[in-house]
Amino acid sequence: MSNISVEQLPASIAGNLLEIGAVNLRPNDPFTWTSGIISPIYCDNRLTMSYPAIREAIAEGFATVIRTHFPDTEVIAGTSTAGIPHAAWVAQKLNLPMAYIRDKAKGHGKQNQIEGIITEGQKVVVIEDLISTGGSSLKAALAVIEAGGDVQSVLAIFTYQFASAAEAFREEGIELQTLSNYTALVDEALRRGAISETDVALLQAWRESPQTFGK
Repeated sequence: MSNISVEQLPASIAGNLLEIGAVNLRPNDPFTWTSGIISPIYCDNRLTMSYPAIREAIAEGFATVIRTHFPDTEVIAGTSTAGIPHAAWVAQKLNLPMAYIRDKAKGHGKQNQIEGIITEGQKVVVIEDLISTGGSSLKAALAVIEAGGDVQSVLAIFTYQFASAAEAFREEGIELQTLSNYTALVDEALRRGAISETDVALLQAWRESPQTFGK
């Protein structure tokens, strides 16, 4: 994995996710998300924890992006809960302090939203597993900023590449980078024969207009 460049990561990580079923594509038998959205894709990156070689590939991928683009990073912060294990592995790999961010402050004790130490002005990379609308990831990044941290980027394993998510990050002035993405996943799935050329048009239509897919 250490020989894979940043440019090679999207296809490589997409292959890993497909291999273990962390991502499933069913353009002709779509899933229904909790939100009610009809979707030809279901992503559960928590499965990566159970595959040592793949979680190592993801950790090294994150580390490669950080070394390449954010070499001055001082703290790795994971989002609760899915980003926490990946943040721990990356922090260990880079020999950096780690923290994690709750979705909201605790209702007892010190009422912390951030566990661990982030001091004023420290350069922080936030680790997330999945970008959908981007709302929860942005909330975590803004909590770091409120605590005095300097957010270098939110880094995630995978993104659906919704235009609304990209716009939300732009509006907040927070950078977003991901190891892989929907486009790379569809390309890799087609290369592997997991989907057909006909399926690609359906998958693209969903990404462009998820609210109307299947209706």
